[in-house]
Amino acid sequence: MSSFFKSVKHYFSLVKFSHTVFAMPFALIGFALAVATTDQIFSLKLLLLIILCMIFARNAAMGFNRLADNRFDALNPRTKNREIPTGTISTGSAAVFITVNSILFIVTAAFINKLTLFLSPVALIIILGYSLSKRITYLCHFILGLGLSLAPIGAYISVTSTFNIIPIIYSLIVITWVSGFDIIYALQDDEFD
Repeated sequence: MSSFFKSVKHYFSLVKFSHTVFAMPFALIGFALAVATTDQIFSLKLLLLIILCMIFARNAAMGFNRLADNRFDALNPRTKNREIPTGTISTGSAAVFITVNSILFIVTAAFINKLTLFLSPVALIIILGYSLSKRITYLCHFILGLGLSLAPIGAYISVTSTFNIIPIIYSLIVITWVSGFDIIYALQDDEFD
């Protein structure tokens, strides 16, 4: 049983699960906006489904980022001790983790409404695409910002099943904040890059 908990701990470390708290408010903003500005009533079940979507999507994205960067992480002194480069988590196990979280994200979106189900693969393409965009453009930081900016829109759609300009405005704010933060974070590896 202790090996199971140790394994869970490694996966939590792989995706920096504790950092989920920084992404979650973006979804909660969309949820709160929808409840406060429409005739929709608060639903704890819906809120929990939105939180699960955020967790599964973030796990898939972070896991994919670690898998895609494995070769570089092994060479970088700052990242060489991460779970995949050290063999704590195999590339095969990481791929299964990413696949399971992606499927759980889509299934959870299906429990919300048809529009969230329909848009869930689009969201996955964007949040997983960030990891590959780093190879082709300096604008990758804005793709990460775009990925996180989907949270207020997605949560709003989860409540209302419609688009609205209000969560889009919040999403534009999220894009600039996250992109700027990611640019600053990337400076740690300036010499290595």
